[in-house]
Amino acid sequence: MTSHETARWDADTALEQLYAAHWRQLVRLSVLLVRDVATAEEVVQDAFVAVHARWPKLRDHDKALAYLRATVVNRSRSALRHRGVVSRHAAREAVPNHAPGADDSALATDRRSAVLDAMRELPDRQREVLALRYYLDLSEAEIAEALGISRGAVKSHASRGSATLRTLLSDYLEDRS
Repeated sequence: MTSHETARWDADTALEQLYAAHWRQLVRLSVLLVRDVATAEEVVQDAFVAVHARWPKLRDHDKALAYLRATVVNRSRSALRHRGVVSRHAAREAVPNHAPGADDSALATDRRSAVLDAMRELPDRQREVLALRYYLDLSEAEIAEALGISRGAVKSHASRGSATLRTLLSDYLEDRS
């Protein structure tokens, strides 16, 4: 067996294990960012393919999960940018978008919808930090590594995002009373 075949087998085995252990969690992360289950699944699948292709170039294979998370966040951003371009183009063409969101069935309760709506109001970076912190339960250091920002920036984005969410969700709770 050549060293290239050994590296490929290691990548296959490692990514199969990462896939089995973290697929659902990574899809949920992406759903929080792109707000669409089908797009999130595609983003995560593409992330696994990208990590597999780069496996021999990864310096620390123990950080593959962190690399995967960062790849999912970055590809989710790209999907949102693409969606914005398509939306602007469709608006110019005056073509109405009648397709319901693919995540409608996933948003089973009013409360979950309210939280997701509130998350959408946040700037991208605050939304990303809060999703990684409270959904994936990552530490500040892990979030900083995944997003390529400092720990101080993580703290700042988390604090501002949490304050905004509290305000938005208190309005929701008042409306429900």
